[in-house]
Amino acid sequence: MLEDSVKKLKSPMASPNPALSKAQADAAFSFFSDWFYECAGVISFSSIEHPKFRAFLQQVGLPSISCRDLAGTRLDTRYEEARFDAEARIRDALFFQVAADGWKSRSDSDCGNSLVSITVNLPNGTTVFRRALISDGRVPCKYAEDVLWDSVINASGSGKGGGATTLCTGIVSDRFKSTALRSLEDQHHWMVNLSCLLQGFRSLIKDFTRGLSLFHDVSSKCSKIVSFFNNNSSARTIFHKYQTQELDHTSLLRYSNGIDCNFMIEDVIASTRAFHLTVHDDSYKLLCLDNPEATQLADLLLDMKFWNDVQAANSLVKLINDTIQDMQTDRPLVGQCLPLWKGMRSKIKAWCARYSNDETAVYKVFDKRFKRNYHPAWSAAFILDPLYLIKDTSGKYLPPYKCLTPEQDKDVDKLITRLASREEAHIVLNELMKWRSEGMDPIYAQAVQVKQLDPATGKMKIANPQSSRLVWETCLSEEFGTLGKIAVRLIFLHATAGGFKCNVSLLRWMKRQGKSRAAMERAQKMIFVAAQARLERRDFSCDEDRDGELFANGDVDELNETFMEAS
Repeated sequence: MLEDSVKKLKSPMASPNPALSKAQADAAFSFFSDWFYECAGVISFSSIEHPKFRAFLQQVGLPSISCRDLAGTRLDTRYEEARFDAEARIRDALFFQVAADGWKSRSDSDCGNSLVSITVNLPNGTTVFRRALISDGRVPCKYAEDVLWDSVINASGSGKGGGATTLCTGIVSDRFKSTALRSLEDQHHWMVNLSCLLQGFRSLIKDFTRGLSLFHDVSSKCSKIVSFFNNNSSARTIFHKYQTQELDHTSLLRYSNGIDCNFMIEDVIASTRAFHLTVHDDSYKLLCLDNPEATQLADLLLDMKFWNDVQAANSLVKLINDTIQDMQTDRPLVGQCLPLWKGMRSKIKAWCARYSNDETAVYKVFDKRFKRNYHPAWSAAFILDPLYLIKDTSGKYLPPYKCLTPEQDKDVDKLITRLASREEAHIVLNELMKWRSEGMDPIYAQAVQVKQLDPATGKMKIANPQSSRLVWETCLSEEFGTLGKIAVRLIFLHATAGGFKCNVSLLRWMKRQGKSRAAMERAQKMIFVAAQARLERRDFSCDEDRDGELFANGDVDELNETFMEAS
């Protein structure tokens, strides 16, 4: 009896709270439904029928939730609100850019499928969602072209002028650079269609793994190490002893004999100390007496040149991935493309010096990728964006033409001429010459270039990102009337296609709904609500990524302690 009384004191089973008022219950259901929809497929409708969840609702004084209501009228209402808001924003914008992300299938998704999200970027820096479709990575270019152009037409229908496709400044997509995007750009002179900058840098990693002998050598040697320690039970037992000692866990090392060897290299580096202890272990030395491969790998694992090469390969990949991560957070505009590539080239130069690698071979791969992804709009936006004006000896702030190659200099004239109407071509070239020679008033230029510390990242960032465009619309509008119209559209363009980032659970869930038209319609509505809500709060991450970060940092130790205490 005493024991039961103590348990009740620790966990009092109080009677359920009195029911909330109708207003309170409605507000609670509204918050719950928003959260449920924004989870977008991670939580199933049937989950709310779980008895423990129903017990929770009862404990807090709420009645049970109806699945039918959640998937029916409440979803319809929430979708109509989100759709109306999205269309109103596009309708109020002077122009916009269509972004398509997901054409390139994800390797970690079912059967190589991915969710293609079509979004619309607006001049005020916001992004609104339009639609989603499933892609298996084998989409014909003509189909992609039709989808993209339909998206332009549909979004233009929400804009001023009721269907004026000239409101669309262009498209940024993570694929189809030389086909669908170029075809649409050729057909519509006012459009600038870009391949996603993120995809270009990701492709650069693949280029290096394919084109540099360093990666071939490191991959080959790491494959031998991983294969031996995974398959030889005696060696594996010894290795796992030291793996537990150094890493607090045992696991097989990830193996790769193909291009994507970076995860294997990461595993080998993480186990560096465990490998050294293993090959010095007396049991492993005995194994070497009867196994020549064990002896060969022991020599390799004690070779400092091998570890230097492994570290060099991993360092180069990390260098590019860090830049990719920054771009995912900052979402650079087209004017930043040239500076970003130039900055990466400088980092690679320092990497070559640090690890004594031949610059010629590295730059050959780098320059080839740059040329494949380069678009003349990079140079034009770089020249027109007041953010990059340079103060000369006379005190003027002039566009940075000296930073361009002769070919890029010509690209500026060609692109700006194409974006202008035939009647205004000569006017815009005259204004461009004036811009080149006179630039901008120092007061305005300095105001545009003001930077401040970003407390979230600890880096200096432009205080007002919209000022580059606004200065063309105001103080430069009279002097550069025709060029200004082109400049505000051009320098606004986003260089990356990332918008709503779906998780694998959502993709699997959406595929399951494809068997029913009604179910697919509900799925599309949920995706629209979820995507629009995330874009409103500028959340471009994925729940899976955040979960990975949580369990990869120190918080995991706190979680383990919590689990241990609970058990």
